[in-house]
Amino acid sequence: MQVEQFNYDNKIVRDFGIATVIWGIVGMTVGLIAALQLVWPIMNFDTQFTTFGRIRPLHTNAVIFAFVGNAIFMGAYYSMQRVLKARMFSDVLSKVHFWGWQLIIVASAITLPLGLTTSHEYAEMEWPIDIAITIIWVVFGVNMFGTIIKRRERHMYVAVWFYIATFVTVAVLHIVNSIQLPISFFKSYYVYSGVQDALVQWWYGHNAVAFFLTTPFLGMMYYFLPKMANRPVYSYKLSILHFWSLIFIYIWAGPHHLLYTSLPSWVQSLGVVFSIMLIAPSWGGMINGLLTLRGAWDKVRTEPTLKFMVVALTCYGMATFEGPMLSLKQVNAIAHFTDWIVAHVHVGALGWNGFMTFAILYWLIPRIYRTQLYSKKLANTHFWIGTLGILFYAIPMYWAAVVQGLMWKDFTPEGVLKYPNFLATTLEILPMHMMRAVGGTLYLSGVILMTYNLIKTIKTGKLLANEPAEAPALEPVTVSERSQHRRLERKPMLFMVLSLIAILIGGLVEMIPTFTVSDNIPKIEAVKPYTALELTGRDLYIREGCVNCHSQTIRPFRSETARYGEYSKAGEFVYDHPFLWGSKRTGPDLHRIGGKYPNKWHFDHMLDPTITSPGSIMPPYPWLIDQEISYKYLNAKMKAMRNLGVPYSDDEVDNALEHAQAQAATIAKDLAANQVQVEPTKEIVAIIAYLQRLGTDIKAQAAPKEEAPVAGSN
Repeated sequence: MQVEQFNYDNKIVRDFGIATVIWGIVGMTVGLIAALQLVWPIMNFDTQFTTFGRIRPLHTNAVIFAFVGNAIFMGAYYSMQRVLKARMFSDVLSKVHFWGWQLIIVASAITLPLGLTTSHEYAEMEWPIDIAITIIWVVFGVNMFGTIIKRRERHMYVAVWFYIATFVTVAVLHIVNSIQLPISFFKSYYVYSGVQDALVQWWYGHNAVAFFLTTPFLGMMYYFLPKMANRPVYSYKLSILHFWSLIFIYIWAGPHHLLYTSLPSWVQSLGVVFSIMLIAPSWGGMINGLLTLRGAWDKVRTEPTLKFMVVALTCYGMATFEGPMLSLKQVNAIAHFTDWIVAHVHVGALGWNGFMTFAILYWLIPRIYRTQLYSKKLANTHFWIGTLGILFYAIPMYWAAVVQGLMWKDFTPEGVLKYPNFLATTLEILPMHMMRAVGGTLYLSGVILMTYNLIKTIKTGKLLANEPAEAPALEPVTVSERSQHRRLERKPMLFMVLSLIAILIGGLVEMIPTFTVSDNIPKIEAVKPYTALELTGRDLYIREGCVNCHSQTIRPFRSETARYGEYSKAGEFVYDHPFLWGSKRTGPDLHRIGGKYPNKWHFDHMLDPTITSPGSIMPPYPWLIDQEISYKYLNAKMKAMRNLGVPYSDDEVDNALEHAQAQAATIAKDLAANQVQVEPTKEIVAIIAYLQRLGTDIKAQAAPKEEAPVAGSN
């Protein structure tokens, strides 16, 4: 038997590890600032680049794609080389992947605070960055499959299955969700509108969690946990069942984010059914991981890496139980739009992704530097600080969510809303938000402690950039495998194709009828396109990130129609590119805000929210009053909208500027009549035009006058 000698590339692993730590601190710091802003508005720092609406997407993208993304590549590059018995396919591609990914992160970190955003949650980057992501993802895929093809281990280990599923699914999700019509280098419109756009976004959003935050970490769990425990994986058969059932079922569950909206009810029902089914494969993976530790529990008590792993798996189990429970309509009716969603997401992010990343860093860095961890005591301290951080974060958010859900739905014996003013709920949960900030501080402190520990570890060792290894050359198959799956593991391209088919079925079943059957999205005759000025104001609303705090969809509940007005219809959103339904109500819903308050109220509210609503945690937006409206691309925007199916006439397109200026002059004149002097060329005028249009196309029920959109950041 011929034995071949080669080297593992540890330098690329080291590079991704360093990036993981750096971006983790950056992303979590921004998240802590965002948490503080929801208690003390002064933490918005009185600049347009640091408001909650602008830094919230910066935080989510930094922790998902910078911190977690780099951790995925760190773990995948280390584990793939060893289970495939081969160096990565190309050192050049590894470097292109690393630096390309870091440049994408930097570009996102610059553009998002500038307000250059598409508004799609977890996909806010504009189209040039989306193209860059596609290119770098392909580079990663070529490098990965090149390594798989030149492997010296015939059967692909379970970790590689999950990496393959991650690659193909994220590619499909990203491409489908990023189909936009560019207007300029920094502006585009999604080709989908309204209900269809919402379905695509949450098909992407839910499965970005599934196939970026879950499947690659499961792959790393299957490699690193047995290594840390020095035990074999509990069950090979369970891993097969876990993998195929998980990737098939997960892709169907996206619509559970849109229950009680105007999404077709049959799609909502599919989302609920498959979400409940998702418990089985998810818990199968958790059980497979925990039972791998059988006989090693004494080691868990002494090894901090295993402590992190146990809590990570526990948080994974909790989050994957909680998600299906939140998809039950009775639970969703109370919990959706509340802080329960924030708690749920962070149990997964802080516990599952964060703790597993820390475990891998503590285990991996000493090995590639050929030394011992500087201090197990500091690692154990980090574990307990981090665990307390998760508890102090999640428990107050669950508590706040119960308070929110019950207060929003509470009626007096006389049949009227007991808390008609949304701000009452916001003020009630401020103590819980303070505790959440304490939890975030603890968690970030643990990460900083880990960073110190790893730096000291690195200083005591030396990087083994090219680690010598040897393995027999891959020989032709001489014995037929009894197991069908074992035979499949020898065929990586077939494995990829079958994985692709498994994840495409659910998306196609849900999307094709929604996009092709016209009765699913009935038109409403009274609904008209936005005027040129309203469209401009809508783009400013998106720029400021208002959707991060305010929803624009009223669910068919007595509590919501009494508070906001007539529930939302699918036909009202047919001209919305993109949709703006939101996923969290830090402030009240705005779908029926049009005509509810005079123009002066909106002016005062944006100038200083406490003028209209004392105690509001919304930051002021004085720059809207100072900055000029940019009409540079107005004609191009109108033409693009018409190309997307919005029925603008030739006059509306050709004379868009004149129409916008005329409407702006009318609003400025009304403000002047109410002792507010503002030029019709200022951005505040366009924002007012958009807000006053919302929900006015169909006759809405009157909502209580004392209700005000004051509690959010926008």
